[in-house]
Amino acid sequence: MVDTIPTTFQLVDKRFHGVDGDFVIERLHSGARKSEGPAYFAAGRYLVWSDIPNDRLLRWDETTGEVGVFRHHSGYANGNTIDRQGRLVSCEQGNRRVTRTEHDGTVTVLATHHDGKRLNSPNDVAVRADGSVWFTDPAYGIDGDYEGNKAESEIGACHVYRIDQQTGDVRVVADDFCRPNGLAFSVDERQLYIVDTRQEPSHIRRFDVTGDGTLTGGGIFAECDHGRFDGIRLDDAGRVWAAAWDGVHCFDPDGTLIGKLLLPEPVANLTFGGPKRNHLFITAGTSVYALRVTFNGAVYPAA
Repeated sequence: MVDTIPTTFQLVDKRFHGVDGDFVIERLHSGARKSEGPAYFAAGRYLVWSDIPNDRLLRWDETTGEVGVFRHHSGYANGNTIDRQGRLVSCEQGNRRVTRTEHDGTVTVLATHHDGKRLNSPNDVAVRADGSVWFTDPAYGIDGDYEGNKAESEIGACHVYRIDQQTGDVRVVADDFCRPNGLAFSVDERQLYIVDTRQEPSHIRRFDVTGDGTLTGGGIFAECDHGRFDGIRLDDAGRVWAAAWDGVHCFDPDGTLIGKLLLPEPVANLTFGGPKRNHLFITAGTSVYALRVTFNGAVYPAA
């Protein structure tokens, strides 16, 4: 049976008026060790997410409400996303690689090394319309054995990378982060928002994306007022929704905190799903939450 809790949208700025949703938030699943990386498959009407310490991907079927294991031995997968061809792209912390699951179930390895050195532990990922794959590479998966495999960093730093679709080349696009984490493109994909979780205070930076995939700018867009930021997503109005310890924080495109969706567990990540992209799925603590909202997730350019 699905549990419910009252929905609490907290108004911080008048621009948050009209942002609303169901009266209750559904808890679709509980009992994971650490829920992360939700990704919604529109064609199959199901949600996949990571249970990192249990080394598995879980799956919720929207048509039946049933939850099952999508993949055992997931490589301690963390962040996931769907590319323009409807394929799952995953950051495997334990295997220290970025992969793509093809339609026939086979797994294609996209990145394992940079400049001859193993990646730390890829954390979160976004795919641009040109097919390039962008991911963050902090050291959480090699810090210990809880959500990965303890090891020394070969790179010696935590960077943000871009994988070229045509050549497979893995290139550093940002090298001045402490612990880069969640990332998301603006609606027109001309800007990239990236979380730095371990900087004090935890914050989101905003970069301009040039024609060749180079990042410029990188000033602080927003700072966290409760704990630390983690995953982020944008809605079709250009507002940034950021996972934090007290819930999901909503920022106007100018960087102003305008409201929050409060939750009983620290939020790790979120995504929009459903045929109208107005079904908000949230991974938080041991659980996955969902509610229908009065706004819609961003629609990105086609491939």
